[in-house]
Amino acid sequence: MSLTLPAAAVADALIDRPSLAGALAEHWPEYLMEAGGLGLFMVSACGFATLLGHPASPVLRAIPDPLHRQMLMGLAMGLTAIGIIYSPWGKRSGAHLNPSVTLTFLSLGKVERRDALFYAAFQFLGGAAGVVLASMLLGGLVAHPPVNYAVTAPGPAGVAAAFVAEVAISFFLMLTVLVVSNSKRLGRYTGLFAGALVATYIAVEAPISGMSMNPARTLGSALLARDFTALWIYFVAPPLGMLAAAQSYTRWRGARAVFCAKLHHHNNQRCIFRCNWGELGAQ
Repeated sequence: MSLTLPAAAVADALIDRPSLAGALAEHWPEYLMEAGGLGLFMVSACGFATLLGHPASPVLRAIPDPLHRQMLMGLAMGLTAIGIIYSPWGKRSGAHLNPSVTLTFLSLGKVERRDALFYAAFQFLGGAAGVVLASMLLGGLVAHPPVNYAVTAPGPAGVAAAFVAEVAISFFLMLTVLVVSNSKRLGRYTGLFAGALVATYIAVEAPISGMSMNPARTLGSALLARDFTALWIYFVAPPLGMLAAAQSYTRWRGARAVFCAKLHHHNNQRCIFRCNWGELGAQ
């Protein structure tokens, strides 16, 4: 596992400008879908954080137990993730919605470097745009301290615990995605597995790290909140955990056991990745 991979990918893509322009001209719908998907996720995150956390919310008064509200938040965001993955946008773009996921599939040789660069750029743009849209829709409610634009930040256990937790949840999520999505029997249910993990992590792990796994998601909230507490954790820990999961999977199953970078491939949408999904279907 090379820690210089992201920099090398960016440098190679920028040097080959005609190839970069060609990718944008040909694959811009997928790039916009990635931005839109994460943007919708952030609107949902800010909306449910306001509904469940703002002092004036009737839900907070009806459900005073923070743990129960955290569980509801997890359920809401898990269902949001599932909805996006199985949406027409998610089926076409692959529903990475996360630079760490894209980087991992790049390391596995399933994504072209030029596409990885644009995916990451549009994911960051989409995350920020989603929080801006939520701010426009919710006004000052989403800026209230208990909500604070759904910022992810280390909990009372501290920075070290948050870092370890982010590595661990990112590792297990990516390993699950690889195992399930590359199974002929289970592949169509990858989105359900991913959504269930998101729900569980928010309910259980969020008090430790805020539950991000996604630098674009965290930066989007941080920019509007102007709260960059331990931001480095969410840029380092998720890709580290996911790249480690990819290494573990390929050592266990082999590199050829990764068939595509889409989370949902049981559809008739075009695929822009280095895809050999047909080999799995023929097994």
